Amino acid sequence: MGVPKRLKDYLDDNNIKYVKISHSPAYTAQEIAASIHIPGKELAKTVILKVNEGFAMAVLPASRKINFDTLKEVVGDHGARLANEDEFKDIFPDCEVGAMPPFGNLYELPVYVATALSEDKEIAFNAGTHTDIIKTSYSDFEKLVKPIVSTFSEE
Repeated sequence: MGVPKRLKDYLDDNNIKYVKISHSPAYTAQEIAASIHIPGKELAKTVILKVNEGFAMAVLPASRKINFDTLKEVVGDHGARLANEDEFKDIFPDCEVGAMPPFGNLYELPVYVATALSEDKEIAFNAGTHTDIIKTSYSDFEKLVKPIVSTFSEE
């Protein structure tokens, strides 16, 4: 498996400058950040939520955690919760489970980005595998994904 074709084509078709970084297999956002020598606050982790009758994506710095009370308000569902891998794996058939990129728009999912992540100049994120990262400007990411930015993460 490699970087999903739909992601690579989307970036290329929109003339987005990005760097693909390969690393040894890592499964948590903090492990990935350490392996590619960037601070956890600069690596985006993608979390899938079960909301209402569907799913949504929350994207936040690897070094932070979700404040669920705040996020439930933001998504407008007081029953929102983390989705388990069995629930969402089929949404991302071109990605390794747990390595989906934060481009929910490519998978018909709304994307919620933590304000803390939007304050960085660049964004790095899983690129569909547990061995590939893509790094690009946050402004290009925001232009393509059009996420809802909100303060739902905490130290």
